[in-house]
Amino acid sequence: MIALGDIYKVVEAMAPLYFALGLGYGSVRWWRFFTAEQCGAINTLVVCFSMPFFTFDFVVRADPYAMNYRVIAADAVAKLLAVLAAAVWARCAKAKAGAYSWSITGFSLGAYNNTLVVGVPLLDAMYGKWAQDLIVQIAVVQAIVWFPLLLLAFELRKAWVVGGASSLSATTARDDGSTTSDDDRAQHVEMDVEAAPPTGGRRIRLWPMASTVGMKLARNPNVYASVLGVAWACIAYRWRIGMPGVVTGSLQVMSRTGTGMSMFSMGLFMAQQERIVACGGGLAALGMVLRFVAGPLSALAGAAAFGLRGDVLRFAIIQAALPQSIASFVFAKEYGLHADVLSTAVIFGTLVSLPVLIGYYGVLDIV
Repeated sequence: MIALGDIYKVVEAMAPLYFALGLGYGSVRWWRFFTAEQCGAINTLVVCFSMPFFTFDFVVRADPYAMNYRVIAADAVAKLLAVLAAAVWARCAKAKAGAYSWSITGFSLGAYNNTLVVGVPLLDAMYGKWAQDLIVQIAVVQAIVWFPLLLLAFELRKAWVVGGASSLSATTARDDGSTTSDDDRAQHVEMDVEAAPPTGGRRIRLWPMASTVGMKLARNPNVYASVLGVAWACIAYRWRIGMPGVVTGSLQVMSRTGTGMSMFSMGLFMAQQERIVACGGGLAALGMVLRFVAGPLSALAGAAAFGLRGDVLRFAIIQAALPQSIASFVFAKEYGLHADVLSTAVIFGTLVSLPVLIGYYGVLDIV
């Protein structure tokens, strides 16, 4: 049975995150300290410096030769189940924007969580150092495997759906003499394009799309931090080599800004939105169900498939209920696919995540 002291430890670990979040929100919404341009500059600082150093600092301290491959495999099964469930729902419900598009959004909502900034302090407070090491392992795999796959899915949609929509709508425009914007054309004919594969010799070329994904990843400092961190960890733990103190100190002086500045930047982002719930009540509820119900259920199924038990099983379920990853919203906005849904999931999901996660923590301890 979880004692009040255990719950207090969790709140104690999470409260500083919400403090930074509140400061960022108030700096724009109430006190008007920053303009939109200055908020963009702060976000660039976080993306290019704070978070890469933060990620690298955790990754290099995780032993790659002691990875829990059953947990990683269970997480992979959970993510695959999430995208299959989203695809089936979208097909059965005849989703307005098309089954493939909603499959991508459902995958983002159900599978991509805030592993490092929120997950590390939360799971360390709940279960200790071993849980922190496991969430770092999942974060690395998410950065170097799952996010590239998500980008590839966006590129496939861009070539298959949006590209097809443009050509179909161009034909329609020639027939009736009317013209509309590209976005409107794509929205009106997307279902037709998905229902029938492109014809007339039009093919999707995988190599150009893979190159595009590679270029986007090459511009992401966090990917470099993850890959370099894993590479150094492999060398360091294989031959028992430590970094010089001057290097470690230099890394950590930037790494320590990662958590606070990330949450502060999220607060700035929240304050710049017109509404916390930008997509309407129905879609917001759907996003919360996918994030806090479907994600943990798929994690439970993946954990059962690989025989996870005890605290490791509880860890797998709780990490799947962490708040939405900010990067998933960034990708959705870049590709113009349900960005309002992901924005609501990031903002509202982060605000309600603490009581939800404490609830999971208490219930899982009982069962």
